[in-house]
Amino acid sequence: MLNISPVSIIGKVDRGQFQTFKDLKVLRTYSTVKRVLVIFLILFLLFMMLPWTQNVQGDGLVTTVRPEQRPQTIQSVITGRVNKWYAGEGDFVAKGDTILEIVEILDAFFDPDLIARTDRQIAARVEGYKANQQRVKALEEQIAAMKATRDIRLEQIQNTIRQAELKVNSDSIRFKAAQTEVEVAELQLERSNRLIEEGLVSLTDLETRKIRVQEAEARIIGAENQLLISQNDLLNAQAERLSIINEFSDRIAKANADLKSAIISLYDIDVDIEQRKNMLVNLEVRSGYRYVVAPQDGYIAQAIVEGVGENISEGEPLVSIMPSNYDLAVAFWIRPIDLPLIKIGYKVRFIFDGWPAFFFSGWPQTSFGTFGGQIIAIDKFTDENNLYRILVQADPDDKPWPQELRVGSGAKGFALLGDVPLWYEIWRVLNGFPPEYYTKNPNKKKALEKRKKPIKSFK
Repeated sequence: MLNISPVSIIGKVDRGQFQTFKDLKVLRTYSTVKRVLVIFLILFLLFMMLPWTQNVQGDGLVTTVRPEQRPQTIQSVITGRVNKWYAGEGDFVAKGDTILEIVEILDAFFDPDLIARTDRQIAARVEGYKANQQRVKALEEQIAAMKATRDIRLEQIQNTIRQAELKVNSDSIRFKAAQTEVEVAELQLERSNRLIEEGLVSLTDLETRKIRVQEAEARIIGAENQLLISQNDLLNAQAERLSIINEFSDRIAKANADLKSAIISLYDIDVDIEQRKNMLVNLEVRSGYRYVVAPQDGYIAQAIVEGVGENISEGEPLVSIMPSNYDLAVAFWIRPIDLPLIKIGYKVRFIFDGWPAFFFSGWPQTSFGTFGGQIIAIDKFTDENNLYRILVQADPDDKPWPQELRVGSGAKGFALLGDVPLWYEIWRVLNGFPPEYYTKNPNKKKALEKRKKPIKSFK
């Protein structure tokens, strides 16, 4: 029984004839445990060979695909005081509906007829502009008339100068002739004196010669006097020409100065008109900002400014509005180490807060209560928490997201990567290795086959 003796009774003694052997039962626990362990090991090895879907996890929030579909805050464009509310929290407002009214508190805009007064000021300045235009035109015509008069006067004085020059030439010739006549008379007188001594001419002829010399000297004096008068007339005409030029130059210069002044005034009036028009447009636009309207269809989410009579500053938020038409998306954040694993177009599974779900991260096909998505955008820089934001929209090939889902709800995302054996995933996690992110190149095999082909030699 204790197997002390090497001689065994097994097979020699019928144990059924003895009550002791009946009471004693041989337990084969060792073989049973061994068999169980072998089966467990086989099942474990088979389990380790199961495919495991690698994924990158991240927490996120429900948002919208386009920026204009997200909740927005409406700010006040002007400084004023809340006068009246036309919509409350939770109310639906269409685009252009009035939400609240603001009244002015700046003294520059107290006048209710400010726009009409500015319009009348512009009209008055326009009339002044037209009058100044007429003044400019009159000055231009006046300058043109003065130039024409100057040209005529100059032409007249030029003719006078020409006549004086001819008169001077004529008197100069007459003076030369008188000088020649005196010289001839004196020569004849000298000859007569010689002839009278010789007794060839009479005394009467000598007296006659003397008279002719005196007459010639008198004529030369008159001719010289006339020449001086002609030259004086020429000088007077030339002086008058310079006087005309100076006179009209002064008058034209003064008219040009007035014209330049009128043109400058015209420009100043034009600038003033444009400034007043700009002021008028600003006033008209500002008057429109006294009523805060909805920029798009949506629901009033929160009234930031409360009550009536509260003063508000320029740029201060008034109400927040949630657009009624939007396409949901999820923004979730991943670590920088996982960024190389994510590509636009990858599939993502989500668990939304408030929706029960049972999710196996490695076997998404066996999960339920999750919703599919597709990555549409990846940020190029990290946020203040050193995380990258991934934007995901609903997968069109999967079931639609819940209609009750609201912007701002929490979500947990699982970006699905490649399939690997379970043992490899356990080994990777234990060693801290990143998931597989190398993509297969379908052209690699063709490239290798091309390399194996012999290169043709050319003779």
